[in-house]
Amino acid sequence: MKGTSRILAGLLALLGFAGCENDRTPPEYGVPSADFTVKGIVVNRATGKPVKDIHVSYIKAEQVTVRAGAATADNRDSRSGITGDDGSFSITQNMFPDRETPVPIYIQDLDGTANGGFFGLDSLAADFSEAVPGGRPDRWYEGEYTVTVTVALNEKEMEE
Repeated sequence: MKGTSRILAGLLALLGFAGCENDRTPPEYGVPSADFTVKGIVVNRATGKPVKDIHVSYIKAEQVTVRAGAATADNRDSRSGITGDDGSFSITQNMFPDRETPVPIYIQDLDGTANGGFFGLDSLAADFSEAVPGGRPDRWYEGEYTVTVTVALNEKEMEE
């Protein structure tokens, strides 16, 4: 038994067990993250025309501050956006870099028929599995993954 202990002690000394201290590497605390950006255009499925003023978000509309029936640029963040006159949008969310799990995106018409029709609530699953990283990766930051989508919405009947 004593011989085994001496052999193990010698083996640990050879492997550098006592030399684990390294003053050159500061401790790091954090979680890996990446920016996930969804860019695209929202169109009316029947006409193919772009639809403006559609709320597009990583979070459901009821979780976003809404003023006068529509989200505005001053009360949202990069996780949500309103489509422009050309139907385009771009939203970004910083999160754990799991590119294999599709990310839900919520699309909602918050202004009724003011944009040419009522389109209600819809959603899609943004697939980042084929996205190539961009941006400037750093220790815990993997960079930015971007996908481009076209969202075709059907007009719906407004509930009274």
